[in-house]
Amino acid sequence: MSEDKFPGWHGTTILAVRRGGQVVVAGDGQVSIGNTVIKGSARKVRRLSVGGRDVGGGDVVCGFAGSTADAFTLLERLEKKLEASPGQLARACVDLAKDWRMDKYLRNLEAMLIVTDGAQLFVLTGAGDVLEPEHDVAAIGSGGNFALAAARGLMSTDLDAETIARRAMAIAADICVFTNGNLTVEVISK
Repeated sequence: MSEDKFPGWHGTTILAVRRGGQVVVAGDGQVSIGNTVIKGSARKVRRLSVGGRDVGGGDVVCGFAGSTADAFTLLERLEKKLEASPGQLARACVDLAKDWRMDKYLRNLEAMLIVTDGAQLFVLTGAGDVLEPEHDVAAIGSGGNFALAAARGLMSTDLDAETIARRAMAIAADICVFTNGNLTVEVISK
């Protein structure tokens, strides 16, 4: 979308850390337009369910960056894919990425997702990517590179996944003006 049509929404850092049989997904709460903070307590990390029950043969946790309405559209589609392929997170993610890339409506959605079931961890993009991150760390959003670098550095310590995620997000919040320290953290084990 051209810059004159897009109002300059910023303000997301989502980080996932896998260690010791757990995956922790953390997201900050800031939403900004330009240099103005619109909200500081947005919840950008969620557990997915279909019909009031967990999907995919168990919990699935997703964090999103980008347009909120676009991300919710993608989360709804992912829930349907998980319902159609219970327990097959990779298949559901690939099917969503195919639709996202090829569907005329979905192709215009501006968001990214981190998705995990506690065993598998994926980053999904509108370019059709379903990426398994190296080093058991993934990050997206405006402060994603800061959080990713901090978490990768902390992976050489004996800290648990949640502590690494929280410390890395604090570092990102200190550096990125579009990231705050108001975290939503979900922990999932397999």
